[in-house]
Amino acid sequence: MATENKLQFWRRNAKGPGSLQPIYGAQYPPLDPRVLRSFLKDTPKTNAVNIKSKKPSTFHEFARSTNDAWDIDDEEDEDFFPSSHPSSLPTQSHSKPQTPRLKVSKHSPHTEPQSPPQSQPQPIDWQEPISTEPCQDQLRIDDEPTNGRVVKSNSDAHLNTSTVRNTLQKQQSLPVRPIIPLVARISDQNASGAPPMTVREKTRLDKFRQLLASPNTDLDELRKHSWSGIPREVRPITWRLLSGYLPANMERRVLVLQRKREEYFGFIEQYYHSRTDEHHRDTYRQIHIDIPRTNPLIPLFQQPLVQEVFERILFIWAIRHPASGYVQGINDLVTPFFVVFLSEFVEEDVENFEMAALPLDTQRNIEADSFWCMSKLLDGIQDNYTFAQPGIQKKVKALEELISRIDEDIHLHFQKCEVEYLQFAFRWMNNLLMRELPLRCTIRLWDTYQAESEGFSHFHLYVCAAFLIKWRKEILSMSDFQGLLMLLQNLPTIHWGNEEVGLLLAEAYRLKYMFADAPRHYKR
Repeated sequence: MATENKLQFWRRNAKGPGSLQPIYGAQYPPLDPRVLRSFLKDTPKTNAVNIKSKKPSTFHEFARSTNDAWDIDDEEDEDFFPSSHPSSLPTQSHSKPQTPRLKVSKHSPHTEPQSPPQSQPQPIDWQEPISTEPCQDQLRIDDEPTNGRVVKSNSDAHLNTSTVRNTLQKQQSLPVRPIIPLVARISDQNASGAPPMTVREKTRLDKFRQLLASPNTDLDELRKHSWSGIPREVRPITWRLLSGYLPANMERRVLVLQRKREEYFGFIEQYYHSRTDEHHRDTYRQIHIDIPRTNPLIPLFQQPLVQEVFERILFIWAIRHPASGYVQGINDLVTPFFVVFLSEFVEEDVENFEMAALPLDTQRNIEADSFWCMSKLLDGIQDNYTFAQPGIQKKVKALEELISRIDEDIHLHFQKCEVEYLQFAFRWMNNLLMRELPLRCTIRLWDTYQAESEGFSHFHLYVCAAFLIKWRKEILSMSDFQGLLMLLQNLPTIHWGNEEVGLLLAEAYRLKYMFADAPRHYKR
């Protein structure tokens, strides 16, 4: 009798752990049933029908059908979660193949993007945001000519509306996944979106263009206007001027650019072949290891062509600066210059741009300019990277003494939890906060650093102090060593934009104004 009851139980309860129902706890984060239902609607139903039609009639059949109940299905997970390996990050949008948007000559023919194959289910792209509002380029399609840009057609946008809507619903239904784009976005706008240019912004842009168009650019005036941020349209030329790479005299700029670019590629011909020599092999090997770790969430930096550019820049710099050579962290300092100079030729989606789409001469110019501007930056902070890195040691000690005067509660809390400033602030000084901020925020931060006298070497100290005080409440709420150190090494700045960086810089300037000119501001 008991055996018959068991058989009847298994016949009545066909749905078990091996069915298509979500199993909470089998993977993290747990799947949302709404996502699973919408996903099943988009996939072929042949397998689902077969599974439903074939009901287990015995316990052994049921056991065989559910022997994978607690296994994580790799194929199913790929449809919901992106792989953590950097090389598997997609460089294309799920709604259409990524088309590079180049700033090229006018009157080029309009190019229609191709639709992706419809037979495969589209994976959720966590790095690419999906806006519920029409982008500005689509709004301008009927008002302006294409001007040689490769843009999305209206027909393509309408064809993919349902796909975009379904994917947006899947993103919104997941409980722990934010909708706002994360560090993979290089746009210098706030995370809330890019509003139309205001009258004030247009006036600032006109002022920059007026300064840059003068026969002899007034660098002091240019620094004054650059402190509060440089418009994207004029940032490349402004960075070249403020870094000292270009002269203020307009007539000399073309010749200087040509000479410096030729000089850099002369270094390539002279030194780059020695990377396999025994004397330089270790240096090149370390560079080769570090390059793929540079911004691993941004597809642009995972392209072999871009990684080769970085390898040449870093190796030539190390050869020409034997006092320090290559030190881990210098690889991060190339990326802001590279992105800014690349933005001269790309209008949008720099993070997904294919470098090979640019002409060879343009690629070479971007590489040479990035090398020279990075060299100018490192000339002012080279003691950060010499033996034992004494510059960083001094800056971390100065930060500790400064915090003890600015906010004694934080300083005493660190002592109570036995947290040393070197354990978290070393990276802040070594990488100039690039590991703590999204790249878009670093670019905005460097606008001010280049406008400040000794911005990278001196003002950065006060930015780090303001950055630490910013998290005062969270720091004081942590009562153990491990939790406090984990917080300091993973501060939640992933949604930061221009507004947050502007407030941080304003607080840093206030601290500098109050303490930098005080003769004993480092002493209690």
